[in-house]
Amino acid sequence: MPAPVIIDLRTAEDQRDVIHRAVQTLAEGGLVAFPTETVYGLAASALNDSAVRRLAQVKGREISQPLTLAVKSADEALDYVPEITPLGYRLARRCWPGPVTLVMDGAHPDSLLNHLPATVRAAVAPKGSVGLRVPAHPTILDVLRLLTGPVTLSSANRHGESDATTAEQVAETFGDQVQLILDDGPCRYGQPSSVVRVSQKGMEVLRPGVVPEKTLRRLSSTVILFVCTGNTCRSPMAEAICRWLLAKKLGCPLTELEDRGLLVMSAGLAALPGGRPSPEAVEALKKMGVDLGAHESQPLTEQLVRHADHILTMTRHHRNAILSEWPSAADRTKLLCCDGVDVADPIGGPLELYEQCAKQIRAQLEQWVEQLRL
Repeated sequence: MPAPVIIDLRTAEDQRDVIHRAVQTLAEGGLVAFPTETVYGLAASALNDSAVRRLAQVKGREISQPLTLAVKSADEALDYVPEITPLGYRLARRCWPGPVTLVMDGAHPDSLLNHLPATVRAAVAPKGSVGLRVPAHPTILDVLRLLTGPVTLSSANRHGESDATTAEQVAETFGDQVQLILDDGPCRYGQPSSVVRVSQKGMEVLRPGVVPEKTLRRLSSTVILFVCTGNTCRSPMAEAICRWLLAKKLGCPLTELEDRGLLVMSAGLAALPGGRPSPEAVEALKKMGVDLGAHESQPLTEQLVRHADHILTMTRHHRNAILSEWPSAADRTKLLCCDGVDVADPIGGPLELYEQCAKQIRAQLEQWVEQLRL
């Protein structure tokens, strides 16, 4: 067989040509070595059973040892795991693209796994569970967007040997057994992805990797986000009251909420970072026995929106502004007041107006927290 084509992504004149060449190689049944943020990966089209068999052969592993399925996004994961658990989708939304492989039940009758060749199904889901990942490297993501179907992905090394973190190591190991090697220098992390099994019972780290278990536990938490304009009065009051009510419901100190898997935050559409809460808001909550003094404002960001499981806005304008920027958050973004009434901005008003605002927020949150499944 001819020697592999090696393309240096750092000096390639036309990145689009490189992407199309990789897509064509995979579509024709070839093996492509991709750089990822963890280690170099060896990929084959998941629609080509002979290519997947060859991938397992060149690695020197049994076809029954599961290969990872690389997909485009967290939303595409739903095609392969239609009944993904809330925890699974939460981790997918927060960890992808990134160095985390999620192992989930793919045995649903509507799973697209059923449309893959039988040999490929045996390679990626030999016992019904499938490992999914969205690598955080632009080249492989561009290829996934253009390629029909997903790719099977495995670390570019012989079974039992050290992972390849450079293109030179891939070439030395596989030689002409790989048709195309894309070189982007040493991998960012140089160690494998963290592998996490997610089920109805919770999560289990099957293989430690780039993301430590402590961070994964935090990423698995339920995130509640309150949004107003400046993040100095309404949303901070809602954040503090919500924490207080959740601690009462769980019968635990405020400091234990994170350990119970609950993160409560607030942000503002036009907030400046590090701003202090308004004195009137602090005083209004103090009369309720709730401390707001340590709050620091923060602007609403794409990451906050992506991570939040529940986004509660003070007004319809706030909700509309979020959805105009991040329409995919529509099902997670609600008005705080279930009756559709806005929480008016008390800024510049007397203490009594802040107290009324705090009482309105508390009344709504008492209903909401009562209905929240913990």
